[in-house]
Amino acid sequence: MKLRQPTDFLILEALEETGRNVAPNLASHTGKSRKNINTRLPVLEDYGLVEKVGPADRSGLYEITQLGKSALVHKSEYGEVDDFESLISGADAATDGGTPAAAMARGDDESDEE
Repeated sequence: MKLRQPTDFLILEALEETGRNVAPNLASHTGKSRKNINTRLPVLEDYGLVEKVGPADRSGLYEITQLGKSALVHKSEYGEVDDFESLISGADAATDGGTPAAAMARGDDESDEE
């Protein structure tokens, strides 16, 4: 997981403060360009830190996930640890053991192996 500082954390903070939101509003809230926000949101979604929500796939409405909230809690440790993704996944699993992301972090596998 390679985050851009401070942009990615600003996006996560804005989503935590405002709830669901779209790129133009996030750009205004963070002081970053709309183009920059539009570039980073899909990356953050790929990392599982935000998810696209809304009535249509193309709505552009995003919200922060539990993993994204965990990233904010551990923001100060981002540059200090070798594996930030494991750090926040472990914290997420400890606080929300019932989610699929938490199950993945624990190594739970739903496939039928014989």
